[in-house]
Amino acid sequence: MNQPDPARGKEVFNLDRAHVFHSWSAQGLISPLPVQTGNGSYFWDFDGNKYLDFSSQLVFTNIGFQHPKVVKAIQEQAELLTTVAPQHANEARSNAAKLITDRAESHLNKVFFTNGGADGVENAIRMARIHTHRHKVLSFYRSYHGNTTSAVSATGDPRRWPNEFAYGHVHFFGPYLYRTAFWAESEEQECARALKHLEDVIKFEGPNTIAAILIESVVGTAGVLIPPKGYLEGVRALCDKYAIIWIADEVMCGFGRTGKWFAYQHSSASPDLIVFAKGVNSGYVPLGGVVISDAIAATFDQQVFPGGLTYSGHPLACAAAVATLKVMEDEKIVENAAEVGEKVIGPALRELAKKHKAIGEVRGLGVFWALDLVSDRKTREPLAPYGASSPAMNELVAATKKLGVFPFTNFNRIHVVPPCNVSEEEALEGIAVLDQAFATISHHYTGADS
Repeated sequence: MNQPDPARGKEVFNLDRAHVFHSWSAQGLISPLPVQTGNGSYFWDFDGNKYLDFSSQLVFTNIGFQHPKVVKAIQEQAELLTTVAPQHANEARSNAAKLITDRAESHLNKVFFTNGGADGVENAIRMARIHTHRHKVLSFYRSYHGNTTSAVSATGDPRRWPNEFAYGHVHFFGPYLYRTAFWAESEEQECARALKHLEDVIKFEGPNTIAAILIESVVGTAGVLIPPKGYLEGVRALCDKYAIIWIADEVMCGFGRTGKWFAYQHSSASPDLIVFAKGVNSGYVPLGGVVISDAIAATFDQQVFPGGLTYSGHPLACAAAVATLKVMEDEKIVENAAEVGEKVIGPALRELAKKHKAIGEVRGLGVFWALDLVSDRKTREPLAPYGASSPAMNELVAATKKLGVFPFTNFNRIHVVPPCNVSEEEALEGIAVLDQAFATISHHYTGADS
């Protein structure tokens, strides 16, 4: 696929270290991998090393690298119209908006395009506040919503701590039976008690002050937490009861990742606003946005919406989205994600857990899975502390990469998130590597043998 060029790789690395400032990093402590090219579920470095991408980069290459139909669509759009100001209509943006809303429910018909997920969250919050004339936003402690001001304040994970400059953000505990905050013993109890907790928070914060409840339909970076049956319906009912807007963050879990077009569609409930990005065009050109309900869109029929971006609905990005959505439909990629998850990844990971005691829980849908890792199954002591890594996790990541699989890890978890069009053979190849990697860290397990 590629011609190794170590000298060029070294040059790329040196230029990066001299001039590039990386996100979420202490600059002097990182060593970025120079990537030369990719194809499908794999990518290569300049030394010729091949990696099976079990991270989908940052869970966005839903159709893998370099899909020829999407690459061609970008090339053709570049020849026709590379860019245009957002006050004009353009064919790519109109077509993308139609294809996106076609995959949502009948009351969701407008799209406001942004450059990514974080500014999608920002604008969804803005819409909810103006529509309701309220200011507070409720969100999970276990969540990530983006790097910009309101989005990172809505975030629950530790990246929020040095960045809390927005106002009106309140956090609550979502359902997570394996590490329940509610002393629940079943999914049904966890669901009921989590909803009771949420309603208590609403009451104590003051319903008339709350504009929106913002939640990832399936929590992503914070653990691939699948809402129990009835939870999203319960959130919808609470929003209706107290006239609160439900914002579904589908940035990571949308566009096939869970085996549905949108992850909330595993429930019978639907939101008022949907934030998307990542998988909408597999990250080929930066794109995000908000799908808007008719009721909220009507608020701005005669009232100016106070927001906008120079590159809103950029033609290259939208052309990539149009091509991606058509490819996903034509090649049944969403159906593939559902089938591979149910018949291959899920069963294989559960077998892996029987073999390696450090795997405390396996959970997931489609091609969106997490292994909750522990040093003791009985106490469920995490293999790394909240907000940090550990020698065990560092060794696991190093072993996985050395064996040719690029993982996605967060704290004490390893996520299995390959492209949505991953093949059965590729999925099993990656899980076989995980099997070998887990064997190298067995000495870190300190619990009983049983």
